[in-house]
Amino acid sequence: MKTIVLDAAPNIVRYQVSIPDPRSHRYALRCELRAQGPVEFRLPGWIRGSYLVRDFSKHVIGLRAWRNGREQAIERLDKRSFRLAGDGEVVLEYEVNAFDESVRKAFLDTRRGFFNGSSLFYCPRGFEQARFEIRIDKPRDALCADWKLATTLTAVETDADGFGLYAAEDYEALIDHPVEMAAFQRYDFDVDGVPHALILSGRVELDAQRVTADLARICHVERELFRQQPQLDRFLFLTNVVGAGYGGLEHRSSTALICSRGDFPRVGKPELSREYRTFLGLCSHEYFHLWNVKRITAQAFLESDLGREAYTRDLWHYEGVTSYYDDLFLLRAAIIEPALYLDLLAESATRLQRAPARLVQTLEDASFETWIKYYQPDENSVNASTNYYVKGALVALCLDLVLRLRSTITLDDVMRTLWTRYGAPGIGVPEGGLAAVAQELSGLDLGGFFDRALRSTEELPLAELLQEFGIAATLRASTSALDDGGRTQSKAQVRWVGLRLRPGETGIAHVIAGSPAQRAGLSAGDQLVALDGLRITAQNWARRLDAYEPGARVELAYFRGEELLTTRIDIADAPLDTWTFTLAEADAERLARRQAWLGV
Repeated sequence: MKTIVLDAAPNIVRYQVSIPDPRSHRYALRCELRAQGPVEFRLPGWIRGSYLVRDFSKHVIGLRAWRNGREQAIERLDKRSFRLAGDGEVVLEYEVNAFDESVRKAFLDTRRGFFNGSSLFYCPRGFEQARFEIRIDKPRDALCADWKLATTLTAVETDADGFGLYAAEDYEALIDHPVEMAAFQRYDFDVDGVPHALILSGRVELDAQRVTADLARICHVERELFRQQPQLDRFLFLTNVVGAGYGGLEHRSSTALICSRGDFPRVGKPELSREYRTFLGLCSHEYFHLWNVKRITAQAFLESDLGREAYTRDLWHYEGVTSYYDDLFLLRAAIIEPALYLDLLAESATRLQRAPARLVQTLEDASFETWIKYYQPDENSVNASTNYYVKGALVALCLDLVLRLRSTITLDDVMRTLWTRYGAPGIGVPEGGLAAVAQELSGLDLGGFFDRALRSTEELPLAELLQEFGIAATLRASTSALDDGGRTQSKAQVRWVGLRLRPGETGIAHVIAGSPAQRAGLSAGDQLVALDGLRITAQNWARRLDAYEPGARVELAYFRGEELLTTRIDIADAPLDTWTFTLAEADAERLARRQAWLGV
């Protein structure tokens, strides 16, 4: 490994990232700095935007240290921290195993390299505000010869492929600019004078002109909401394209995405597929995090050193409000029509309606307990854990409608005020900040609304509020396991037992609390075999149920592990758990409200 030459600057930390052998899935790290007295080093325990302690230090291998050229013993302090005694020049060398293809950690093989700084870079205590310089070396492996590098770190001296020396103004900046390395495709586009680029790693064919044009429209309407602030030098959509995948993580001037190669439209295919719409919604969601999370952020998160959990009851604000806006921006950018937007809202409402947890866990508690529940789901999550993305989005919808109905402001005004008051000056938002601003700007007493929406398990007033905007909200029975809500011409199912099968098979994904399936003793993971002596398949399951009268008790055979068991299960009427939202006839007042909200 090439040695970095230290100069006399006392407040610079220098890192070198090398890839001696990408087949080993390991990054090699070297760190150099000067310090007086003992130095404590710490690696983050979690990454901002993803609320689970991931213990990045578990991937560190072969840590060694020197001071003034002499190898130094390492004093372990806890799972993520250690101390070096002595004085003067410090050198660390270690490797990081990187084989996590998600957006949250680090990955490396001969096709692609990716890392978040929180997975690789120790922070010397007392140097949090220091300048960090990072030299990233191009791997010499022949299979990586056509690799390029993309990041929004500040380039100091780089080659034509992007490898070389970068800088960060402090440790937070160092870990908030992910790095993508591969023989990627890059598509540049402009948004209101700000350079943007879509980076695609992985095999994919697409209509790049259409995709970048759509992204530019989405980014424009989002920037317009915040009056073209903040000013950015550039923005990157760093995208890992795989066979099947979905997800994203926000950063201050980029986002790391994972998607499926089938998500993209091809040249000559003008239709808006569900998969492409989902990808654009993901991009819209992560881009809105430029404001809501990265700059408008909870005080508890802003103050956290990422070592242990940071608690807030307002994650519904940061993720739920963002989820409300992501599809709304597709409508404002004229990528989808109002009727389709209402279908997407109905899908969210259906997800909440089908989750018994909505009657068990409040939205504030779901936000607070995300560290042990949302990111660690199990077979009972649908019964016990409220999804603060989904319910938070619906609460944001209800709040926006209440403000539009009863005041002269909208949720847009609330978000702009949060930006100017907290986001722009870099001040953490206190608990309940969004609710307080909404009440202040509107002049309304919103205490009862927020008590119901956030601190109780009462149903949300979706149908009542939508009616005031000329939208008909109807609950119906599902038509099949593929029916997520919204408009349909298919025939509804008539029978139900309260379980959901895994897609394409007869294994049970989850069992609804209090349902006939639970009373029959069925559990997630059971493999259904036969109903009333006839074989069950994923294709005939719903049809077989519909053949029985409600109240019928039928013998069901199933495997639990290797053991064949039987039970008797009661057949019930299918519940009305699927929402449809449609444009309806309305008076002039309601039509005016709908026009202001949906443009129709």
